[in-house]
Amino acid sequence: MADAVHPDREDIVAGQLEQLRTLVAELFPANRFYTRKLQSAGVTFDIGSLDDFALRFPFTTKAELVEDQLRHPPFGSNLTFPLDRYTRFHQTSGTTGTPLRWLDTPESWDGMVESWMEVFRAAGVRAGERVFFAFSFGPFIGFWLAFESAARLGCLCLPGGGLSSAARLRVMMDNGATVLCCTPTYALRLGEAAREEKIDLSASRVKTIIVAGEPGGSILATRARIESLWAGARVFDHHGMTEVGPVTYECPARAGVLHVIESAYFAEIVEPGTGKPVPPGEVGELVLTTLGRTGSPLLRYRTGDLVKPATRHTPLVTQPCVCGRHELALEGGVLGRVDDMVIVRGVNVYPTAVEEIIRSCDGVAEYQVKLAAEKALTEMRVEVEPAANCRDAGALAARIEKAFEIALALRISVNVVAPGTLPRFEMKARRWVKT
Repeated sequence: MADAVHPDREDIVAGQLEQLRTLVAELFPANRFYTRKLQSAGVTFDIGSLDDFALRFPFTTKAELVEDQLRHPPFGSNLTFPLDRYTRFHQTSGTTGTPLRWLDTPESWDGMVESWMEVFRAAGVRAGERVFFAFSFGPFIGFWLAFESAARLGCLCLPGGGLSSAARLRVMMDNGATVLCCTPTYALRLGEAAREEKIDLSASRVKTIIVAGEPGGSILATRARIESLWAGARVFDHHGMTEVGPVTYECPARAGVLHVIESAYFAEIVEPGTGKPVPPGEVGELVLTTLGRTGSPLLRYRTGDLVKPATRHTPLVTQPCVCGRHELALEGGVLGRVDDMVIVRGVNVYPTAVEEIIRSCDGVAEYQVKLAAEKALTEMRVEVEPAANCRDAGALAARIEKAFEIALALRISVNVVAPGTLPRFEMKARRWVKT
């Protein structure tokens, strides 16, 4: 039954190759960025197979795109059509460097809306649901795609821009929202705000919380904390980027596993240092080629996201998932970023590992990691705000310190701060601070 519903590996690969050939044919000579890039690399535009493409075509990096937009302001030269064909403008958040501006044609936009609808379908969202969007609706692409996709699916869409956390909770309660879309951090914050406002979330109709923007949705301890605050509503993770679009959706059968939407992307996983394919089961950097975003495409884009394939994966072989899908599955979602890791007294430390440790110690409302360079060494300490139901803040700090020692073999100082001391975030949280 599952194979009859979901395309098998052979059909996925055939579709990707056909889309890839069509895309590359459109780029020469219309797209100045890729025409220059590929010609200077001596690459011919014919593609024999997906392996041939991955072997011959060069990577694209964010640094190249930033430089291109600086040289060809404001939108750069990675545009396949005249400007009057483009109807959508968005930009990246800039949390990892200079923001990128990105344009889309109606055709490219429609393709991404279809991909976002797959996120909703995988999460069990159907026509008639009432979806609340706890976003400010700025220039970042995810808000707009999610909203339009839900509307096209037949949902009642409730915008939450410009409202306080308390006001958003009341809108959700008063209008019977059944689905909440936000970041993992903000789902926690809304749960915290509900306690402050004495709003009983067990009376809420929200049964599904779709999160993105941070790794927290695939961190089991963070998921459990969100679901406990929201009276058992199920968390569904997914991820995407402004410059590529919606990339993954959570496996309906396995929490914390993300499937790549391979009808829209050709995905590779490579060693960050060498660019070579990682061995099966190893962590590597996700590389994406956007198959349907012809107006502003990316070929072999190094996303900087660290992932681990949950099954053996090559262009021709992928073991089917227990959900019946043959699309690439990523164990633990996005594990971190290539440039996220810090070395503390000789130990490699990733933000996702730190969040897992802290959230596993029940009683934390918010936290912040502070890094300081001392005599060429990086030292780390953590500040935590106890949750309202925490009866012994000192014992909480001691539990977290012990958890760090067990998990990382590091003695990390944990200090308790007063409620309301640490910043709250609606968008991507910035919990790591250099002092």
